[in-house]
Amino acid sequence: MTQLNIALLTVSDTRDFSTDKSGGYLAEQVAGDGHHLQSREIVIDDIYKIRATLSAWVADDAVQVVVITGGTGFYGRDSTPEAVEPLLDKLMPGFGELFRAVSYQEIGSSTIQSRALAGMANKTVIFCLPGSTGACRTAWSKIIGEQLQADFKPCNFVKLLQTGIH
Repeated sequence: MTQLNIALLTVSDTRDFSTDKSGGYLAEQVAGDGHHLQSREIVIDDIYKIRATLSAWVADDAVQVVVITGGTGFYGRDSTPEAVEPLLDKLMPGFGELFRAVSYQEIGSSTIQSRALAGMANKTVIFCLPGSTGACRTAWSKIIGEQLQADFKPCNFVKLLQTGIH
């Protein structure tokens, strides 16, 4: 098993570590899959606070993967996509498409309100998920977890992250 260094960011105006069920779930999955939780933060839904945290992690060679939960909807201050997209070197449109296809099986047409996205920045894979624990469970168990395992075929992100070829 190949251990990756993963940072988790929860975007929320109301959660703290004691009430962050989605971030807690993701931290458990990171450890359970044999990866290292490099960092875990919570920031309010503010474009510049999200960018500041993400930029620091993307600039840190030790961080290979960032998972962000929250701020991907259409309500109020939801601004994760607007904060993250300008920082990406490459978009990964297949992630959002696949997430919504898989999510459709669970929540029906409500999945159109998800602006889940992913991409790469400075040799770091970044996934942006909705804030619900159910959405995080779906994304991790059906997409992200597999893609972060070296033995998943026909391809995964591990080799890409290890070689530094992007």
